[in-house]
Amino acid sequence: MSTVTTQEPLDARDRVQGALSGMRRPPAPSALSASLTMGWRALLKIKHVPFQLFDATIFPLTSTLLFTYLFGGALAGSPREYIQFLLPGILMQSVVFVTVYTGVGLNTDIDKGLFDRFRSLPIWQPAPLVGALLGDGLRYSLSGLLVIALGLVLGFRPQAGAVGVLLALALVLVFAFAVSWIWVVVGLVAKRPESVMTWSFVLFPLTFLSNAFVDPATMPGWLQAVVAVNPVTHLVTATRALMHGEPASEAVAWVLVASAAITAIFAPIAFRLYGRER
Repeated sequence: MSTVTTQEPLDARDRVQGALSGMRRPPAPSALSASLTMGWRALLKIKHVPFQLFDATIFPLTSTLLFTYLFGGALAGSPREYIQFLLPGILMQSVVFVTVYTGVGLNTDIDKGLFDRFRSLPIWQPAPLVGALLGDGLRYSLSGLLVIALGLVLGFRPQAGAVGVLLALALVLVFAFAVSWIWVVVGLVAKRPESVMTWSFVLFPLTFLSNAFVDPATMPGWLQAVVAVNPVTHLVTATRALMHGEPASEAVAWVLVASAAITAIFAPIAFRLYGRER
């Protein structure tokens, strides 16, 4: 009796092992496939938690309205005149500010232990980071499109037409993706999501000490020197030129070089930090 009882589990185990050994192991997912899957996961998070779109919608719209109607008359004579100058700067500010939430979302996932699980999967290890950026690209694009749409309603009339506006938006998105790597690094080293939000205050002087809202010629000489070396200034200059059909090659080249440099510095740091055990 004991022999039969022992033999049956062994036979069943042998049959299972035989069946599994005869199956072809599925190929490992490629880096692109793994990144796209993680990007789709980021989109599903937005679907199930629509409140995540709050930062990409309410902040850009309220900023555009407040700056246009509070300062338009004082700085340009009328809100309609000011929006021609303001909108490229608001577009930059809205999209760049949203990049902070890339670090917040990443830190939240780490805090919940999800990235420990991702590290154990047989996938390209940076895929969760790259996928998070791909998913957040939807929020960046949505934020930019909302600002442009509201600007058109308020009277913004780009002289370069739709092509110039789309090129300007694409340039802002390129810069935003580069800046996102900085927030990925912050998200990886911060202890809590609240700490990432605290660091976001550095964006205020970065965006306001530029030519986004006023002409730097009205500033003191020392402040003009600070504005001149601010990378955001070159981004706004390029965006404004593309939208209004002005020469933009030098400013665009500067933004592309700066974006490549930021990515080259912070992306490897992010990959290295991600590979470490927390």
